[in-house]
Amino acid sequence: MPIVIDGGRIPKLLSGKNRSRSVQHEDAREAEPARLKIALINNMPDAALEDTEVQFYELLDAAAGDIPISLRLFSLPDLPRGDAGQRHLNSYYFDIEELLNGRFDGVIMTGTEPRQPDLRNEPYWPILIKVLDWAEKNTASTVLSCLAAHAGVLHSDGIPRHPLRDKQFGVFQYKKVREHALTAGTGEIMQIPHSRWNEVRADALNSCGYEILLQSAQAGVDLFVKKKKDSLFVHFQGHPEYGTRTLLKEYRRDIKRFLRRERETYPTMPHGYFGDAATQLLSEFRDKVVTNPREQLLEEFPEAAVTNSLRGTWQASAASVYRKWLHYLVSRKAEASRLSAMTPAIRHG
Repeated sequence: MPIVIDGGRIPKLLSGKNRSRSVQHEDAREAEPARLKIALINNMPDAALEDTEVQFYELLDAAAGDIPISLRLFSLPDLPRGDAGQRHLNSYYFDIEELLNGRFDGVIMTGTEPRQPDLRNEPYWPILIKVLDWAEKNTASTVLSCLAAHAGVLHSDGIPRHPLRDKQFGVFQYKKVREHALTAGTGEIMQIPHSRWNEVRADALNSCGYEILLQSAQAGVDLFVKKKKDSLFVHFQGHPEYGTRTLLKEYRRDIKRFLRRERETYPTMPHGYFGDAATQLLSEFRDKVVTNPREQLLEEFPEAAVTNSLRGTWQASAASVYRKWLHYLVSRKAEASRLSAMTPAIRHG
């Protein structure tokens, strides 16, 4: 079933996806009773903006099966953007006020790179919490990814995030620690990519009524949920939406920052991601550049040699969790439709 990109404006990286198609507002209203209305609030930095669109599109596409979806793109204002990023938003994204004045079956909100130790000091904090409050009453379920998950628990329950000694970076194994509809049918062990410098901890989440579904002795909490007013809030500290090459791109970006003297230390290689041969090549490259860091050396980064060995080992389980999420939205939509149909009969009675 094709995913409809609402508004008739398809970003160029999605226009090549042969299963997608656009729809104008009028068609969207006609299709509304059948289609799930999902908003993607993409807050990623400019360099990752379009890749993130593709990642979530492909994840929803893999999860949807015969469930029809209408997808609308948003981003929070007050995020730092360059000219190219802002032009992209102006061309393909809707104004956040259209989100706040409407209702969606589901919302997915990404994080962004934090600039402040306390998220409440970020310039976009006021509009972010406005969206979170709106989502509690105007969605059946809300997915918060990475920094958005940290912001969500800080706003609603005052749960702080804690800095890590090093970046939590790579693919980590997580164990199911509680039965829940979102993880039904998946294996007891799931692999999830992570890329973060901070964490929220299990004891604080448990004390505030969150249900932790996936946890790792090595990497902490990943998936946790809590019902907030009318909406089931689903939180990921990691990135199940990541494409196969995303961690490689981030690793190369962090190396570039090191070579430009934008970070002091050479980045740690992503955990559980590269095979032995790729690890050897990348270790040799690291040993070469740390002795005389120069940005020109990035031209020798063995990207092509390691790309073919990469495997998206987490993607099947990620699609399974999102499939269960979509089915939850379908059931809530059907329930709302039944209640709406009963209302006239109740009034007349």
